[in-house]
Amino acid sequence: MFYRVIIMNIEAAKLELMHLLLQTQRESLLNKLKKVFEEEQTDWYNDMNSEEQQEIEIGLKQADNQDFVSHNQVMDNFNKWH
Repeated sequence: MFYRVIIMNIEAAKLELMHLLLQTQRESLLNKLKKVFEEEQTDWYNDMNSEEQQEIEIGLKQADNQDFVSHNQVMDNFNKWH
């Protein structure tokens, strides 16, 4: 029940903010809001644990060294077997 109340409050706050946003003509306010959203964005890479980050780094190195199988090659092999 408490979880539902929180979600309803969040949705109500979003609707209120959308209403205020649509009503404003102040470019400076819009720029400030945009900056807040940009600052709050997190890079998904930073949200990963170190093992996941290492796997990505390995994959990037393999790609740099042309050590990979292309999508077309995978699909060709897949289609041969099915």
